[in-house]
Amino acid sequence: MSEFFHHIDSNWTLFLDRDGVINKRPPGDYIKKWEEFEFLPGVQDALNILSKKFTRIIVITNQQGIGKGLMTEEDLQKIHQKMKAYVTKNGGRIDAIYYCPDLAGAENNCRKPGTFMAEQAKRDFPEIDFSKSVMVGDTLSDMEFGRNTGMKTVFINSDNSFLDPATYDYSFIDLLAFAKAIGGNR
Repeated sequence: MSEFFHHIDSNWTLFLDRDGVINKRPPGDYIKKWEEFEFLPGVQDALNILSKKFTRIIVITNQQGIGKGLMTEEDLQKIHQKMKAYVTKNGGRIDAIYYCPDLAGAENNCRKPGTFMAEQAKRDFPEIDFSKSVMVGDTLSDMEFGRNTGMKTVFINSDNSFLDPATYDYSFIDLLAFAKAIGGNR
């Protein structure tokens, strides 16, 4: 695997997209309640490995279902509380979750690929160095978000979708494959 992964140490921060990386992405819909949330295979094992590797694990997620009125911020908070509790109970860790409820077409929105959520994380965790951070996601906006902040980017290509390799640094079939690639380097 890439020599780069040998340089990741406990000073690094991991940024993760949620839908399509941690949980199954519902086609053409949104996760509106916990009962609709389904972890992707291998995610818990991946988070256990990654929790030992990275100082911070931060989830960054666009959630325009709120802006569309399909769910409330309280609904989303309940989903995230249960997700974090489950991950922690099973030996993993998520330090913080940042979300944007704005509609994609709204002016001055906080959505990825804009850097607003990364800036929020940096305010809350001043030790974050974006040049020592990795963004893992499954969409072009995730990769652009990582590039816009100066992070290394990892594309999760679980559905064999095409994304121009010039838009990301590394690609893996799922989060567990990424975790295994870097997990033994500490």
